[in-house]
Amino acid sequence: MAKNIKILIVDDHFIVRQGLKQVLKEHFKHAEFGDASDGRQALQMVWEAQWDVVLLDISMPGRGGLDALKDLKQARHDLPIIILSMHSEDQFAIRVLKLGACAYIRKDSAGQDLVTGVEAALRGARYITTSLAEKLANHLQEDRKGPVHEELSDREYQVMCMIAAGKTVKEVAGGLSLSVKTVSTYRKRVIEKMGLKNNSQIMRYAVRHGLVDVDAAT
Repeated sequence: MAKNIKILIVDDHFIVRQGLKQVLKEHFKHAEFGDASDGRQALQMVWEAQWDVVLLDISMPGRGGLDALKDLKQARHDLPIIILSMHSEDQFAIRVLKLGACAYIRKDSAGQDLVTGVEAALRGARYITTSLAEKLANHLQEDRKGPVHEELSDREYQVMCMIAAGKTVKEVAGGLSLSVKTVSTYRKRVIEKMGLKNNSQIMRYAVRHGLVDVDAAT
């Protein structure tokens, strides 16, 4: 690289952050790394220093990756952000790209894809994996209104996915640092917008559309 680059890694697991550093150090030998364990710490670090690219986990406790992505893009619109996730591309990829992320990479394939994604981000480009490109093409080719879950807000979508994965309202509230009453309100909105009746129908809908793993919803 013509200059040292600064990469901020945001993940609530120390071991994951260290593993990502090792992968990237092999290719970006003079890179400087920063660590943040949640979105709030990441936002503070972005305010205090200039970073060339941010790697952001989507499934952190409290204000999760979707909220952190919006906060970081608001603080620095031109900051390249790569989303890392264990979730399938069907579940979050198109949504985070619409929010301004430059790539969506599954953690279980965070090898060459990650290096290529960082290289693209440093050029000011997006990196789209082959499997995601196919999903994007299908999404753009649809001449009908998209599936109803795309009409949900980001927070409604998060609540819907967690309920579909079998979590109770109390568990969802704990995972998102919200009150049970607030989560119940989001759940009600999800059911009304999607024309469903209960959690079982949410689960069936999510499985049918590939939004959760079948094992997680059974």
